Amino acid sequence: MTRLNLSFLEHDLAARQRAFALLEALNARLLASHSATATLEQWCAETSDNFSAIRAKRICGADKPASREQRQRLQLGADEIVVYRRVELACGERVLSEAENWYVPSRLNADINRVLEDSDTPFGRAVTGLNPIRKTFAVEIFWRPDCGKPATASDRPGARPGIPERLFQHRALVYGEDGLPFSEVNETYTREILAFGPLAPSSR
Repeated sequence: MTRLNLSFLEHDLAARQRAFALLEALNARLLASHSATATLEQWCAETSDNFSAIRAKRICGADKPASREQRQRLQLGADEIVVYRRVELACGERVLSEAENWYVPSRLNADINRVLEDSDTPFGRAVTGLNPIRKTFAVEIFWRPDCGKPATASDRPGARPGIPERLFQHRALVYGEDGLPFSEVNETYTREILAFGPLAPSSR
């Protein structure tokens, strides 16, 4: 087993089909898991010779208030506070996903809130002691092999059918043991996930 050569995938349909099988395998694991962070760590550890724990890099910028629909999904009262947090999750130098998180600090303890405010700890690792239950309510796949056709509508005519940066997206609610959701997450997974995974075949 070796890592997929990402540049080689642009030239070979069979390799792109194997890459899509990897995408589907990770997608299935995430849907069955209660922690995206733990799933990504296992995904990377299975084939990485120099595995390092998943780390989060905070992305600073404008606040993104929860929408009315998000507040309804989080079962919030009119005056309850929601905090927005955005990070890149990376294994080594490879950014595997970008995660947006809207969480309810009043439903977390002081230690967890402090970690989320003052560190780059991945959200899933910060709340693991709460035995969270994750329920995905939306999945969007951005790329398919397409039998040799351009991977996206934006590809130039005659361009090689490559693999775009963003592969798929999950939106999920995270619940506590009391049955109340304390977070909504929006995770976008990148092509760098194809450098890992238990099924990665040799690419010549």
